[in-house]
Amino acid sequence: MAELSTIARPYAEALFAAARADAAAGALDRWLAVLEEIAAVAAHPDVAQAVRDPKLTNEQIHALLAGLVKSPRPEAIDNFLKLVIDNDRIVALPEIARQFRRLKNEAEGAADCLIESAFPLTEQQINELLWGLARKFGLKLKPEVKVDPGLIGGVRVTVGDHVLDTTVKTRLAQMHATLTAA
Repeated sequence: MAELSTIARPYAEALFAAARADAAAGALDRWLAVLEEIAAVAAHPDVAQAVRDPKLTNEQIHALLAGLVKSPRPEAIDNFLKLVIDNDRIVALPEIARQFRRLKNEAEGAADCLIESAFPLTEQQINELLWGLARKFGLKLKPEVKVDPGLIGGVRVTVGDHVLDTTVKTRLAQMHATLTAA
């Protein structure tokens, strides 16, 4: 079977084009939120098991997924969901949502940014870090901050495929590798 990212790309691009055609203010944000909600519902283990039941028709699967999504859906998203179900691509929904988010970020000149720290960071520390990273990458960054005590100290930042890791845990691992390589 083809890679999920290959399967998801045309769906994400088509849905993104439809979302951009929606003239309502904040349409991309609303469409992304609904798509991510649908993807989360579809990825839930109980739902994933239920939709694989061969006794269910496509209409029943659509009714199940649509019933579990609480956000109001534009008609185009409902049609998109029916198409995904008809083509047996439900498993690709989380990847479709990821690619839609990437397309949205590219259109806005932005990127998601994961900041992991061993200790909680103050707003000022986060803002200073984001300012430097925005200059480095030339993008508006949308941060998600997580605390991971296992890092011991320092910060790990992920922006797209780039990882900047200054954590004590990584430095200790590098020292261990250097000392044991000899």
